[in-house]
Amino acid sequence: MIEDDTELADLLCAFLSKYNINVTNYEDPFLGISALNIGTFDLVILDLSLPGLDGLEICKEIREKSNIPIIISSARSDVEDKIIGLMLGADDYLPKPYEPKELYARIISVLRRYKVNIDDKEEHSNIFHVDKNAMLITFEGEALQLTKAEYEVLSHLIEKKNCAVTRTELINSSHSLSSENESRSLDVLISRIRQKLGETSKNPKYIHSIRGMGYRLQV
Repeated sequence: MIEDDTELADLLCAFLSKYNINVTNYEDPFLGISALNIGTFDLVILDLSLPGLDGLEICKEIREKSNIPIIISSARSDVEDKIIGLMLGADDYLPKPYEPKELYARIISVLRRYKVNIDDKEEHSNIFHVDKNAMLITFEGEALQLTKAEYEVLSHLIEKKNCAVTRTELINSSHSLSSENESRSLDVLISRIRQKLGETSKNPKYIHSIRGMGYRLQV
């Protein structure tokens, strides 16, 4: 946890310890980043209003180096901060004040999605491969049969993996999407791609919907 409110940090650490979740808090964001570089952690709880370094910059720096799950815990109510945080790669955004039980529930939910363990990370690290020259995407070693629009959307999601991508960005990433008829809207394209990945919108494994924003490819 990177949180400069020591009273809140002590409260959360004590509460989570009851559920066998061991938390190390860093009031100094620079110490928190250093700890992440040398230690082994399952998840980051990140405040945004920190001394000397904005939490959004920390989120960006962490995501550039690691796929570790990030939950932003912040009193900043500006919706722009929430949108930017999610687009930078945060997995959840919990506005303060909140009950410690809600943070616990969010942690469990995020870790369940990530299935954080070394074997799982290795299994999924190269699950997708994009050959731009051949306009071909392989999934678990098998070539996917994709339309041009499906290839463009999926390859963009793969490029921005683990980060939220807005609907507008996805539509703009496809040169052929605008020429598709109404039945081939972005949502229909995503649905078809999901089918080819063996998942559904109700039980997503890789492509997750982000309400009011767009989608994220989780690997």
